[in-house]
Amino acid sequence: MTISLEGKPHYVLNATCDSRMGTVAAVSGFLASHQCYITDMQQFDDILSGRFFVRVSFYGDPAKTPPLEALREQFLEVAKSEAMEWAIHDGQKNPRVLIMVSKFDHCLHDLLYRHRTGELKMEITAVVSNHPDLRGMVESHGLTYIHLPVTPDTKAAQEQRLLEIVDETSSDLVVLARYMQVLSDNLCRQLRGRAMNIHHSFLPGFKGAKPYHQAHERGVKLTGATAHYVTADLDEGPIIEQIVERVDHTYTPEKLAAAGRDSECRALAAAVRFHIEHRVFLNGSRTVVFR
Repeated sequence: MTISLEGKPHYVLNATCDSRMGTVAAVSGFLASHQCYITDMQQFDDILSGRFFVRVSFYGDPAKTPPLEALREQFLEVAKSEAMEWAIHDGQKNPRVLIMVSKFDHCLHDLLYRHRTGELKMEITAVVSNHPDLRGMVESHGLTYIHLPVTPDTKAAQEQRLLEIVDETSSDLVVLARYMQVLSDNLCRQLRGRAMNIHHSFLPGFKGAKPYHQAHERGVKLTGATAHYVTADLDEGPIIEQIVERVDHTYTPEKLAAAGRDSECRALAAAVRFHIEHRVFLNGSRTVVFR
């Protein structure tokens, strides 16, 4: 018998708990008892941290499955018995994403293109920048551009306004698409697990000014980019995605930079997709990513 999913509500369940016997049975049994059809289930048991992670994509039966809020309430019994951190997401609702940028436009342009073509199923709530340069490009896409200039004296007030914008727009994720300002420890804590950045090399790697020139001086044969969650430790947050690019002695610093820009776009786009599809779990200083 072929099962039709047309017209059925789609959900994604994310859960993590201490490793123990029976967790998969408890989750799948709950979904089966509520007439939910599982289309994809990925799990990982981290023997180093002793944590279990599971992501379940499933469809409900409109005639038999409770509405989402009731389904969440009824799952509480399973979650409590397993001592879970969990969420059930509406798979048909596009997450709301706030993008931050300075003057480099390649990552922003790439995200806007992937959003316009439907590759990244998200709602862009606004683009925030500490410079006015990219207003025209953003507004040509019909999006809101918010200029928030910042100086050392106004940094605290600017970051407070940023948090207000995140709340006012109900943004689920903040993406630093080459936003060239270091966020304060307080802001990093408030955005924990819902703000990501792109770094123009592998982490750890060549940090500070002119990373491609440093790489060139060392004669590197591999370069790339790293997308990671933002933490108070600069460029040390949990890594979501890394892109590798093979290079050789013929690469000038300018050619390395061009390859790097492409890697940055690809790594950031992949990390955004993983997050908005609820595929990423924080696991201490690392991540679990179900691709």
